[in-house]
Amino acid sequence: MVHASSHIGAGVVLDPSASVGPNCHLLGRITVEAGAVLKGGVTLIGDLIVGRQSVIEPGVCIAAPRPGQGDIAAPVHVGAGAHVGAGSVLLAGVKIGDHAWVAPGTVVLRHIPAHAIVSGNPASISGYLDESNQASRVASNALVRPEGSGVHPAQVDGVSIHHFARIRDLRGDLTVGEFERNVPFTPKRYFLVFDVPSTETRGEHAHRICHQFLVCVAGAVSVVVDDGRRREEVLLDRPNIGLLIPAGIWGIQYKYSRDAVLLVFASEYYDAADYIRNYDEYLSYRGLKP
Repeated sequence: MVHASSHIGAGVVLDPSASVGPNCHLLGRITVEAGAVLKGGVTLIGDLIVGRQSVIEPGVCIAAPRPGQGDIAAPVHVGAGAHVGAGSVLLAGVKIGDHAWVAPGTVVLRHIPAHAIVSGNPASISGYLDESNQASRVASNALVRPEGSGVHPAQVDGVSIHHFARIRDLRGDLTVGEFERNVPFTPKRYFLVFDVPSTETRGEHAHRICHQFLVCVAGAVSVVVDDGRRREEVLLDRPNIGLLIPAGIWGIQYKYSRDAVLLVFASEYYDAADYIRNYDEYLSYRGLKP
């Protein structure tokens, strides 16, 4: 349905079930998929794909990048079920992930992961949506901070939080874990992640074979784990807390503190073919998407 006051250019492909509100102007190579809603006062000029069941609020526009800032030849892609808030600016070529939530007035200069909640100029991630996409923040509603020594199973398939004892001493505190006893694999590789700007997100992938064990040895970092059905966020803010992420689980790290140092033990040597970096591909791998 298109409101009588709106203008739809010749190059626009509009699904019959999509809705375009009053005073909208769509010009260029634009595809609006099934069930998408463009509310009043939207002016979109350029290349754009509006995914199924997504919502674009009034005043959203596409901005051309400065030379070297982005790919103007690539279309903006608003993923399925995404919500782009009023007055947001999308740089030409960016991708808004499926079911992402872009707050009003956000300036999006880089790709936004699926289910992420972003705001600000430039956009930064403040949390992740649950599967119902009702803007309930995983960051505040499902934050896992286990207390008491031992292994605490998460709701996400196979993930566990390991709370090791902290041995206090005037000469300095100590915490220790043993592989194969406390952690169910022997590592073949380790790596450290540090000096990460607080606005950056790392991870955003799953492994087919490799298991990982994460310890934040300094500062703090939040880790989102996702099995395609459930999603939880775990705060690693003490060196005696470890997180086991088995193969087949999607993982994201964000909210790095300035002094954060994340130590990751891996069960396998590095193999690029072991990574699944696309969330749709991941859901297919888990048998959750046709």
